[in-house]
Amino acid sequence: MRVRFIIILLCISSLALIVSCRRSNYKINISGISAGVEIMRLEKDLFTPDPGEIPGIIPILKEKYGSVLQLFSYVINAGDVNDTSYNELLTGFCTDRINNEVYSEVLRKYPDIIRLEEEMEDAFRHYLWYFPDRKVPEIFTCITGFNRSIITVTGSTVLGIGLDGYLGRDCEYYPRLGIYRYVAARMNSYNIVPDCMYTWGKTLWDYEEMRYSAGNAMSEIIHEGKLKYFERCMLPEVNDTILFGFTSDQMEFCINNESQMWQYLVEHDLLFSTDVLTIRKLTGEAPFTSFFTNESPGRAAVWLGFRIVESYMNGNGKKDLQALMDNRDIQGLLEQAKYNPQ
Repeated sequence: MRVRFIIILLCISSLALIVSCRRSNYKINISGISAGVEIMRLEKDLFTPDPGEIPGIIPILKEKYGSVLQLFSYVINAGDVNDTSYNELLTGFCTDRINNEVYSEVLRKYPDIIRLEEEMEDAFRHYLWYFPDRKVPEIFTCITGFNRSIITVTGSTVLGIGLDGYLGRDCEYYPRLGIYRYVAARMNSYNIVPDCMYTWGKTLWDYEEMRYSAGNAMSEIIHEGKLKYFERCMLPEVNDTILFGFTSDQMEFCINNESQMWQYLVEHDLLFSTDVLTIRKLTGEAPFTSFFTNESPGRAAVWLGFRIVESYMNGNGKKDLQALMDNRDIQGLLEQAKYNPQ
């Protein structure tokens, strides 16, 4: 029993060492970079005034928030900020009883956002290191009536955080909304910045706009792998379980069964499938990946996509992140990755 215990400890230690070494590959020197992140708290400006004051402060909100207010208004279905019905719709949103209850909960959970601002600053300092010519988006927090956790659109310079989507896995509202527990498990404060960076990457490199030559499972798996690689570069210190949204047991399953999962996809000819349902089962949200076992996480194939991209980037020759993200040659990337999990 003692020998077995020692072996298990050695396996765990080896696993931790491998993960630690891999993570060190992403560390860069950002000491001379400032992103200037300042997060605006739109929810406070909307829910602090008395209801009767809201129509009067809308011009002030338009001046202060500009395109931020418009993007937010579309998310909460208040429409165009210049429409005649806008004042009434926004006032209705701000005076809704449930929205006010949620706002109170948000204030309890996030009385200040100092730590969030620091973490976003660090992430975007990494972003500017890799992409010095790009701009950091305007960032704001809000509540959306549970419509959206992260708010942005392709080509946007705005990034919004719906704090009502990060009230903790045991938040009483989530079961009422029919949110599955495996999804609610990721609706915590420490998921905010990873979700922001993943979504920001997804905005910059939209799958449809990439126009890959083949719309098959392999294209989606590697595209998602690229986004996760981007996220890892922005957040080199974040634990893999948070990055991929896995439990520690699910992460261990992936590491221990990487070769078997890949072989299954190859042997069952799933990689080049164009079937929408098959692709969804491989890359969509789910409690587990139905092609594997119940112990596997949902989106396990995305983790494989990340490992392919990681293998490609760690291969011969210097490859930069911009070139990776812009790369539309999925087949060429796969061949150059020489991915062969053992």
